[in-house]
Amino acid sequence: MPAKSISTQADGKTFEQLRQECLQKKKLFEDPDFPACDSSLYYSQSVPINFEWKRPGELCENPEFIVGGADRTDICQGALGDCWLLAAIASLTLHKETLARVVPNDQGFDRSYAGIFHFQFWQHNRWLDVVVDDRLPAVRNRLVLLHSASNNEFWSALLEKAYAKLNGSYESLKGGSTLEAMEDFTGGVGETYETKSAPTDLFNIMKKAYDRGSMMGCSIDITSSAESEAQTASGLVKGHAYSITGLEEVNYRGKKVKLIRIRNPWGQVEWNGAWSDESREWNVIDSSEKKRIFQNSMDDGEFWMEFEDFKANYDKIEICNLTPDSLTDDTKRKWEVNMFEGNWIRGSTAGGCRNFIDTFWTNPQFKLTLLHADDNNDKCSVVIALMQKNRRALRKEGLDLQTIGFALYEAPADEDHLGKDFFRYNGSKARSKTYINVREISERFTLPPGNYLLVPTTFQPHDEADFIIRIFSEKAAGTMYDIYMFDEHTFVHILLVDNSGQLEFQEFKVFWEKMKKWIMLFISYDTDRSGKMSSYELRIALKAAGMHLNTKLLQLLGLRFADENYDIDFDDYLTCIVRLENMFSEYQGTFLLLSMNV
Repeated sequence: MPAKSISTQADGKTFEQLRQECLQKKKLFEDPDFPACDSSLYYSQSVPINFEWKRPGELCENPEFIVGGADRTDICQGALGDCWLLAAIASLTLHKETLARVVPNDQGFDRSYAGIFHFQFWQHNRWLDVVVDDRLPAVRNRLVLLHSASNNEFWSALLEKAYAKLNGSYESLKGGSTLEAMEDFTGGVGETYETKSAPTDLFNIMKKAYDRGSMMGCSIDITSSAESEAQTASGLVKGHAYSITGLEEVNYRGKKVKLIRIRNPWGQVEWNGAWSDESREWNVIDSSEKKRIFQNSMDDGEFWMEFEDFKANYDKIEICNLTPDSLTDDTKRKWEVNMFEGNWIRGSTAGGCRNFIDTFWTNPQFKLTLLHADDNNDKCSVVIALMQKNRRALRKEGLDLQTIGFALYEAPADEDHLGKDFFRYNGSKARSKTYINVREISERFTLPPGNYLLVPTTFQPHDEADFIIRIFSEKAAGTMYDIYMFDEHTFVHILLVDNSGQLEFQEFKVFWEKMKKWIMLFISYDTDRSGKMSSYELRIALKAAGMHLNTKLLQLLGLRFADENYDIDFDDYLTCIVRLENMFSEYQGTFLLLSMNV
């Protein structure tokens, strides 16, 4: 069964509760969380056009939510630079079950109309239900952002508004990757291919993805901003997001020709080369085969190309593979998924990439077990995806995407969090091709069954972000887990209390021996004799003292005891380690358990 969605309204009310309230009061809904005002449109500048917020009933006589079924002609780009989103919506219309989840059919302009609509999006392993009122930006009574080719159809415009609300404003939707929206529509995981360096079986990979129900998009790179949305002589547009809507093989003059169908979200401007709509190649193939291929094609910016021409003209392919949660229970072709959440915190777990060996090992580390090889193969097919959380919504606070990547190592048996020397002397078994500032970076690997250690990182140390990791595999994989087992919920310390308030001589001797050890540990990590040690080294020092903490606890200690330069002075180090010693040690006498205030 699909996962239940969570209401995002500040007051916690569901779509149905809000609609019923409006119907009882005979009043159209006005969304207090996303008001019809300039701040919902732009956050970095004043609104450049004199918009008016209009309800559908003010724009046409007989508004409808969906006219004759939701399809690709319902997506026409407006004044906002969000072609990446529109390409994803066009792909969404090809998958009716997925569409029905994102665009619930329990709404419209009938007797239950109350000026409120809702849509569902996947965000970081949760489905969210986003409600909006139906006031839309218009100029001279015409929609100027996303709209349908039918003037009385509004589902696509309202979907864009709900997605803008999810991300903070319409302006937050300017510029992006088609994969981002595809993932938010499906809960799927994306992978990217460069056509000029793709595997030789790229067509088969894409055909398998298409048959599996994956969503796909493509684009042409630009070398400067001046080339953005520039049209080539062959009718293609640079720096523009397209949907991939079909793949076929046809018999042409005694040989098999691979074809790909693509759609421009503008609804016009098409490829004019071989296999385009009016090209002579179509006159040669069998009429029944031509009818089969064209039965679902549309004259609205959609066109066919030979696959080799496609690779020569396009640069990037984005594929969104669906999670098992997104498919029907009886579907045989589906991915298995494991997920884990974490964060990079400066001073403790923001260690940067392998270039920074002194801190790289402090990054979060996760163990993954690949249990079973694929059918008819001795290796495991996996897609590893590392996603930053909430970065688009944080744009208005001046934050943007971090540059991220990951590395995968063969995990030694019975080892806890691996230290600097392991990474100094052991190479990775697999890694992301590059570090890049995108929301999600993902790669496909074929690996032998076994135990692996996954290390996600930002490129530079000290860069902070929250993230999730997902592993998609064709066979079930073992659980990923943070390799430290001590839990922050047990983060308490123990204070010795006796009637005298004094230490016995024997107790003092034990304490002093430990103190000498702690002092020597501090000196060994105070390499420049400044009276301070790096907070990134705290994990090693604590481990040497026999104290094993999980990542979240180390992050808390870093935040509590480190200064702005990620250093811990001797006094704070000693305070930290004594408190931890009290927590781990057993004393004779009366014990009082207190929560440690960090």
